Amino acid sequence: MIKDEFTYTDPTGTEIFVYAWSPDSPEDIQGVVQISHGMAETAARYERFARVLNDAGYIVYANDHRGHGKSAKSLDDVGYIGDDGFNWMVKNMAELNEIVRERHPDLPVFLFGHSMGSFLAQQYIALYGDSLKGAILSGSGGNPGAVINLGIYLAKRELKRNGDRFRSVTLSKMTFGPYNKGFSPARTDFDWLSRDTAEVDAYINDPYCGGIFTANFYYHFYKGLRDTFKNRMAERVPKKLPIYIFSGDKDPVGKNGKGVEQLLQIYQRAGINDVTLKLYPNGRHEMLNETNRDEVMADVVTWIDKRV
Repeated sequence: MIKDEFTYTDPTGTEIFVYAWSPDSPEDIQGVVQISHGMAETAARYERFARVLNDAGYIVYANDHRGHGKSAKSLDDVGYIGDDGFNWMVKNMAELNEIVRERHPDLPVFLFGHSMGSFLAQQYIALYGDSLKGAILSGSGGNPGAVINLGIYLAKRELKRNGDRFRSVTLSKMTFGPYNKGFSPARTDFDWLSRDTAEVDAYINDPYCGGIFTANFYYHFYKGLRDTFKNRMAERVPKKLPIYIFSGDKDPVGKNGKGVEQLLQIYQRAGINDVTLKLYPNGRHEMLNETNRDEVMADVVTWIDKRV
């Protein structure tokens, strides 16, 4: 594996940090996978997955979203994404995609989005789907429903009372509090992520992961989610774009399978020709970090291989 790191500056003046992982040999490279990571984590956590993709002949690029990882100026800036942050995260993904296609004009590009990154990817494929050969959505879901409007209301109230950098325990508990209920008695607050305790502990011990995010983040994230489903973005996705959705059937983000099944139906009703769903029994939220992760990663590679 050849590891590279670089940054680029977006039109708002935000410096976006990017990881690039490439196979040791340039021979037999058959495509590129661009990764969009989840909330309260970083792109660095995908290096193991990148190694598997490299071994299969794929170059991997992954940026730290604004307010995350090394794209945040400091730990104090983690969880703050600025004005219109949801849409800017999507635009930053499009900017990286342009860089990728300029570097590799003859290679197909696949987008992999996990959790928050998968919801960004849902909007991305509606706006920029023609730039991709396929999309993979991990730990995703359909329309969360009324909780979106409640989240917007509470975040807006927090913004007015305490400012946009206020770290909202209320919004954090509303968003993540229910997730651990299905795993009681819980060893940690993050048992819902994976059955692998070592992976959960590594997440907890990473200073860039699992923190309380700002009212600014929640307001723009929930607003972006509302707009994605309210504006029926799925209908704008290119009909020939292949989509692979996978999740654990004990993932609370995907409502234990019901939410991802709803997402499958949304894309099917939108007329997507090639959309597939796979649910892993007893799997939790981070299937790439689950006890059966080798199987999960192999399934992703197989799906991509068939569409190259």
